[in-house]
Amino acid sequence: MQTTPYYFVKPQFKSVWTLKEILKCFELAFGLKVNYSKSKVSGVGVNIGQTMIFASILNCDIMKTPFSYLGVTVAGNHKRCAFWEGVLNKLRSRLCSWKEKSLSLAGRVCLIKSVLTSLPLFYVSVFCMPA
Repeated sequence: MQTTPYYFVKPQFKSVWTLKEILKCFELAFGLKVNYSKSKVSGVGVNIGQTMIFASILNCDIMKTPFSYLGVTVAGNHKRCAFWEGVLNKLRSRLCSWKEKSLSLAGRVCLIKSVLTSLPLFYVSVFCMPA
């Protein structure tokens, strides 16, 4: 079974121009301005030449992949163990700072729950973690 790739915007000129028009409508409707100097475009699975053209249409910079968005790595291979090292390192560093021997079982459970909820659970909810 072949899967269809998901795009925020399809890598086509028409789609990029439509996105630019949507942003202009947003500016007119809400009176806010899009700061294109702070905006970046990234092409996941798109060649760099096409991404450069799209960035020039949108008047913004290019962001290299993989990148981190809200603590989650985008455009990494989630089936590789290296993809999950960042999540595991955060979990270890937060749990190791406590002295586990001085906590009761209920205290340990409470600590683990608080650490897990503070980590980006988007990883676990979207990607299937390898054993």
